[in-house]
Amino acid sequence: MLFKFKSYYAVITILLVVTACGDKRTATQAGPPPAVAITIDTVEQTAAVYHDEYPGTVVALNQTDIRAQVSGYITGIYFRDGDSVQKGQKLYSIDAQVYNANYQQAQANLQVQETNLLKAKKDADRYHELDKNDAIAKQQVDYADAALAAAKKQVEAAKAALSSVKSSVNFATIYAPFSGTIGISQVKEGTAVVAGQTVLNTVSTNDPIAVDFEVNQQDVYRFTQLQQQNGIDSTFTLAFGNDIYPFPGKISLIDRAVNPQTGTIKTRLRFNNRNNMLKPGMTTLVRVLNKQNTAAVIIPYKAITEQLGEFFVYVVTDSNTVNQRKLRLSKQMGNNIIVTDGLTAGEKIAVEGVQNLREGSKITVPAKQ
Repeated sequence: MLFKFKSYYAVITILLVVTACGDKRTATQAGPPPAVAITIDTVEQTAAVYHDEYPGTVVALNQTDIRAQVSGYITGIYFRDGDSVQKGQKLYSIDAQVYNANYQQAQANLQVQETNLLKAKKDADRYHELDKNDAIAKQQVDYADAALAAAKKQVEAAKAALSSVKSSVNFATIYAPFSGTIGISQVKEGTAVVAGQTVLNTVSTNDPIAVDFEVNQQDVYRFTQLQQQNGIDSTFTLAFGNDIYPFPGKISLIDRAVNPQTGTIKTRLRFNNRNNMLKPGMTTLVRVLNKQNTAAVIIPYKAITEQLGEFFVYVVTDSNTVNQRKLRLSKQMGNNIIVTDGLTAGEKIAVEGVQNLREGSKITVPAKQ
């Protein structure tokens, strides 16, 4: 029995020794991670001319919907869709037979009331003469004065009614409120329209024309300075795909307040549109020439890594390791990108092999670098 116990103890001891030796070999084999082979680049500061870009929308500086102000049927259309129209030009007519009849009736009623007023005035004057000689009762004089006052009010009411009906007659003919371009008519001759509801057409100005876009609140100071320059140069241009609009613009206005939900403020540019190339509602890309700095830090875009919406680069240290550095980026220019904060000229960064790097990773660089 003692022999079996000793044998069992010997077996366990051997297993523990073997296990310990295996752990030592594993620890020895793991060692420090091997150096990561990368290529590097030296950060340089160079002159960079580029444009900041913002999505924009073309809008008319003046635009209004033309609505019917009286109800009736369209009896005439006096323009062609898309015409340039002048302020005061006749555009539509609405059947005015009923309104003309009402106008004539209102005129006749005014004449009747004016006749009644004349009679009441003569009666009052006659009664006052009789009253001077005590030839009439005071009550009759009071009645005459009251009748005269009532007649005056009736005339005023008749004049107001005539003015109201006259307005309806005038509203039956619709004129252009300002000079501009008229759109496609929403009604045809014979269409029934309802006062205050039916939209007949839209008129808008087209030269000059505006483009609205949103600017981040951090850039308000810069754009305010650009507005104060009040000049038209190549600072503001428009892009439609690969095509650049041939006329530059200038800042027309910056909105009164920042939108608290988006942190942006609306900015409006004004452009020459003599060739009628810009149409309200078009979307475009506003290009703002960045002339704030004469030199900029530019690095290869492939050196950038992104983590949770933030951008980083690996900076090479003197001990052949890398440190991760957070960057603030600006405009991408081909295969490169402008760095506005986080790097200075002369620093070395990892360009290729960055996917294998971690903070503090050992690196090896090919001899040719």
